[in-house]
Amino acid sequence: MKLREMRRRMLVAAVLPVLLVVSFVVGAFSFSRVGELGEAHAQRAKLLLRQVSMASEFGLFSGNRASLQSAASAVKLEADVKSVRVYDVDAQLLVSAGAFTPLDAAQLRQTEFGVVVRKADRDVVAEPIYAVNIQLDDMFADRREPKVSTPKLLGYAVLEVSRSALAARERNVLLVSLAVGVIGVFLGGFFAARLGERVVQPILNVSRRIERIGQGDFSGRANVRAHDPLQELQDGLNQMAMRLTWGRDELEQRIVSATQELRQKKEEAELATQAKSKFLAAASHDLRQPTHALGMFIARLRQIELPADASQLVGRLEASVQAMQDFLDGLLDLSRLDAGVVQVQMRPLSVSELFTSVRTSLGQVAVDKGLYLRIRPCSVWVHSDPVLLQRMVMNLVHNALRYTERGTVLLCGRLVEQGRSLRIDVLDSGIGIAQTDHTRVFQEFVQLGNADREHSNGQGLGLNIVERTAALLGIGIALRSSLGCGTRFSLTVPLVVAPDVVSSSAGLPALVSLAGVKVLVVEDDILSLEAMRDLLDSWGCEVLAAASSAQATELLLRGHRVDLVVSDYRLGDDVDGLRLIAGLRALAGREIPACLMSGDTDAALMEKAKDAGLTLLHKPVRPAKLRSLMRHLLPVSQSAH
Repeated sequence: MKLREMRRRMLVAAVLPVLLVVSFVVGAFSFSRVGELGEAHAQRAKLLLRQVSMASEFGLFSGNRASLQSAASAVKLEADVKSVRVYDVDAQLLVSAGAFTPLDAAQLRQTEFGVVVRKADRDVVAEPIYAVNIQLDDMFADRREPKVSTPKLLGYAVLEVSRSALAARERNVLLVSLAVGVIGVFLGGFFAARLGERVVQPILNVSRRIERIGQGDFSGRANVRAHDPLQELQDGLNQMAMRLTWGRDELEQRIVSATQELRQKKEEAELATQAKSKFLAAASHDLRQPTHALGMFIARLRQIELPADASQLVGRLEASVQAMQDFLDGLLDLSRLDAGVVQVQMRPLSVSELFTSVRTSLGQVAVDKGLYLRIRPCSVWVHSDPVLLQRMVMNLVHNALRYTERGTVLLCGRLVEQGRSLRIDVLDSGIGIAQTDHTRVFQEFVQLGNADREHSNGQGLGLNIVERTAALLGIGIALRSSLGCGTRFSLTVPLVVAPDVVSSSAGLPALVSLAGVKVLVVEDDILSLEAMRDLLDSWGCEVLAAASSAQATELLLRGHRVDLVVSDYRLGDDVDGLRLIAGLRALAGREIPACLMSGDTDAALMEKAKDAGLTLLHKPVRPAKLRSLMRHLLPVSQSAH
């Protein structure tokens, strides 16, 4: 409440009773005093009239008008007397003194004593005059029978008295009463205000103190006066402010300490993350080179007819290399997500085609493990990135097949959110996940039920990649599972209207044959260079191998015409793969189709390759992926011929 409003209410509460009491006292005094003045005025008029009556009795009885005139003139000299008149018994005027108001006989005969006529400025009073009977002492009279005599009417006495003095006295009484009332109200209001101020001021002090405490200002103590009505409350506020100050200081110290500790831990975590990233990058690069060469050699061995035992051994080698490639691809996906270089291309996607690709890719995996991969047909379309969504679903289904020993893995879609979204469910009858592990299972390198770190069960990166990719696409991901009861992973994707789709087989270019294609391979790692040359030879390509940028440039200077350049990024000299390709194109005077390979997963390299318009293949490169890319690039080259 504001100061002015509080004071106003306090003043009204204090002055109103004073005003009522003063008004009642002044009104009672004024009424009583005015009544007394009127009564005194009437008594005086009565006494003066009686004086006229007694003085006129003898004059009326004897008919002596001079005596009557003398009596009337004497009374006329009294203050406030306007006129004096004496009438005979027939209401005939005998004598008068002063100007008078005429009266008729009827008015005189109907009155004993009282006001006959009352005007604003005067009162006219009349009284009959009787002859007084005086009893004589007769010794011989019979005292047993008292004589009753009727007084004889002699005439009438009329007196006019002015009311001016009475009215003046009444006005004075009212003015005095009003003055006394005003003074009383003023004094009452003054003392009430002083008293209210002594009550309001402590309340205001407490209010201001509480307001400062509410704003966080605990400094300063309230000055408590002796005999303050709110002394205990203000003392309590001072103690509360002191305790809050101590608590705030202690809390600030704790916050500073916790902030420093968190900052230190954050820096340690950042350093650990940087160290981890550097280690993963270094380990990834060092592993990718030999794995890349090994994969090329095994792909070449697969094309050679071998005995059954050797073919089985090659199959095991291929599975081991495949596991290594999956691990390295997982690390690559994590690094790309960390760097924020994953390009999202949202467009309508056929769920039916997505499910078909899953069946094609993982159907044999389920058969080899003795599981039933059931995929329910779904003809709706969703809005998402086709490549990233396919990787997510593939990862979930592959993970379900990996951790299911027997039974079924189901892939299906259900409409949710009143038909606005599709929930893609991956259900399995596997070992299940405990409720306490629902969050931990999405962390990096976490594998439940694989304490021995069996490589066939992956490296614990798949679900983390799925969760982070879902966040990137704005897709909801959910997990429902309990130990021993199977698992359900769900992805919620928004629906779109199916676009007009032309048959997928129409308009596709024919597959380009690699036979006779002249390919320049630039690789500083000798084993990788030999593996690439042997693999491309098996595809029918004419391979020109170069171990450095200088050798590659010399081959073009000798007049060799190439259809395609496959170059590593790091070439061991000052020229990297990007600069080499640009130099070779300038030397040849045309845009030679080219692609870049590297064991580096640095985000900056991805951006450089994108800016140069080159496709970057991360080692180890899968032979099928390399062959597909070469076929994709070659039609441009052939059209140039």
